[in-house]
Amino acid sequence: MDKKSCRCAVVTGANKGIGLEICKQLANDGIHVVLTARDATRGVEAVTILNSHLIIFHQLDVMNKDSIASLATFINNHFGKLDILVNNAGIGGVTVDLESYNLQKDKQNANKADLLINLTTQTYEMAEECVETNYYGIKRVTEALLPSLLLSDSPRIVNVSARIGKIESIPSETIKQELSNIDLLTREKLDELLARFLKDFERGALESEGWPLNLSAYRVSKAAANAYTRILAKENAAGLCVNCVCPGFVKTDMNSNMGTLTVEEGAKGAVMLALLPKDETISGMFYQGTQLSNF
Repeated sequence: MDKKSCRCAVVTGANKGIGLEICKQLANDGIHVVLTARDATRGVEAVTILNSHLIIFHQLDVMNKDSIASLATFINNHFGKLDILVNNAGIGGVTVDLESYNLQKDKQNANKADLLINLTTQTYEMAEECVETNYYGIKRVTEALLPSLLLSDSPRIVNVSARIGKIESIPSETIKQELSNIDLLTREKLDELLARFLKDFERGALESEGWPLNLSAYRVSKAAANAYTRILAKENAAGLCVNCVCPGFVKTDMNSNMGTLTVEEGAKGAVMLALLPKDETISGMFYQGTQLSNF
């Protein structure tokens, strides 16, 4: 088969969990998939596990510009264009007190997701890495691969997000308005917002400045990624479909496998959006699983 005539996808952070399952489901639909991971050994092992002739590995560190550029060159040389980009790579930006969680999880009426959130610890260094990975990683990869995506006759970008990154999770009404006003929102304003967040985090002013206190960097980085999705959709209204999806509380390493959904269930929304029909124009939206939601 001429690879330049087939449909192809890139999935970031795909050596395990939801990313790995997304690769599997896309390949099952006949898509040629480039499974990417920061660790080459784990990435190659993941491809071996999936055992599909439609899945190949390429190393990608979303925080490394040279690594991203190498992937972009590979896509151009190997496929000539890109049809689907699933930005799945992300980190939690916290450590979890698993001992306390295990002692409390079976109490009557315990909400496991909320309990897990309340037993996290975050440092400035963790917050900085979380923002760099979850927001700037998506931005760098997307902008490097966008020229290849725009060569497709039905380009699709799916940004894996989270319900707790919705605007409603941010206490400050001013920050909410900044993120909500898509007509005035720009990449530069998002950069300024994130710089302000990190500065407030470092000086211990999260509460006084109206930022979320639990999973702060994760929530803010996902909110920024959601806003970036809307900016991209606005700028590329003709043809490109770019959307966010929350997979739900899925059993993954990020939550120490405490989730309630399987990876098969968690991948459904992302795969649905990646495989939107050619004539579908849904863009700039947020999905909770396979259901349309709000930002």
